[in-house]
Amino acid sequence: MTAPEIDLAFSLESGGSGAAPAPEPLTDPAVAEALWCGHLGAWLAQLLPELPASLRAAGYSLGLELTGDATIAELNQAWRQHSGPTDVLAFAAQEEAPPAPAGVEPDWLELGDIVISLDTARRQAEAAGHGLQDELLFLASHGLLHLLGWDHPDDDSLEAMLARQTALLEASPS
Repeated sequence: MTAPEIDLAFSLESGGSGAAPAPEPLTDPAVAEALWCGHLGAWLAQLLPELPASLRAAGYSLGLELTGDATIAELNQAWRQHSGPTDVLAFAAQEEAPPAPAGVEPDWLELGDIVISLDTARRQAEAAGHGLQDELLFLASHGLLHLLGWDHPDDDSLEAMLARQTALLEASPS
């Protein structure tokens, strides 16, 4: 299946806590945006057949911000009333958008924003025994599913969402 077009607003917060190691491809400003567009496009192509008509489009616009614990902790408090940092937050635009008319597939759809804490991702990657790249892809796929309406209010929902993430990651471009 052909990947939809992606209009990505990518940002990388400089700083964060601790010394920053040399950038990896998904965090290197010179190449990260193109790589992220490839992953997000491949995931959306895989998801398109199962999406409701209101979420099917030829192109998607979304934001992806890689930030530090301080920034994500502020967002977590402001939007979820949870103190402290978290690994990923997703701000879905489609929760507030009016539904598309029946039988009409929009050319472009605004999905929202995914914010990932690089500090937390690095800690989680180390604890899990895999690289930062794998952790970032895992977190971004989780955020994308949230933008598309997935949620995990209970263990069964979380298990289904994690299984879908695994399938997305297995089909990711190298």
